Amino acid sequence: MKFYDFLRGIAVSLMWTVNGRVKYMNRDRIPVEDNYVLVGPHRTWWDPVWYAIAAYPKHFIFMAKIELFKFPPLAWLVKSAGAFPVDRENVGPSVIKIPVQELKHGNRSLIMFPSGSRHSDDLKAGSLLIAKMSGKAIVPAVYQGPVSFSQLFKRNNTIINFGEPIVISRKDRLNKENIAKYTQMIQDAFDQLDQEVDPNWIYIDPKREKK
Repeated sequence: MKFYDFLRGIAVSLMWTVNGRVKYMNRDRIPVEDNYVLVGPHRTWWDPVWYAIAAYPKHFIFMAKIELFKFPPLAWLVKSAGAFPVDRENVGPSVIKIPVQELKHGNRSLIMFPSGSRHSDDLKAGSLLIAKMSGKAIVPAVYQGPVSFSQLFKRNNTIINFGEPIVISRKDRLNKENIAKYTQMIQDAFDQLDQEVDPNWIYIDPKREKK
């Protein structure tokens, strides 16, 4: 845990040097005494770092592609930061089991992106399943800021906004109807949080823009 705090200190210093100050909105909406699943639209490869920094002192785990674990020094670093491997080509039960066990019995929360990718807008049901099995709330959040490396150096242009927790009723089976209901609740929360920050801000995927 101390190494996690050390890495956070380095990340804060580096990001502040490159990008300047960051504004955090509605941190009082974050559960204080319990674990939770922090979800957001995946807009850049560094937004999970900002979410983890913004929600500190809570510590987090998160999913990372298995390729990052093939080089031992890098594997050690990402594991120390809270990552666990996910093979996107062969997803196994550990993708659900590891975060559920940590949320129920550990002291770290989970950062997860329901779309699964920075280049997809479709929300998947994984976060709903993990939240229901662990009995923990989903906390929506949005990142508005640089989405390409060149934009980082414009400074003082990053805001993280947190939403009210979404609790999945224990009575609700995760059938097609309820998955659609809760997925829409998450998407509505993202839209509302974006409106609270800047109604005129529009996310443009750099990869799609190049096409």
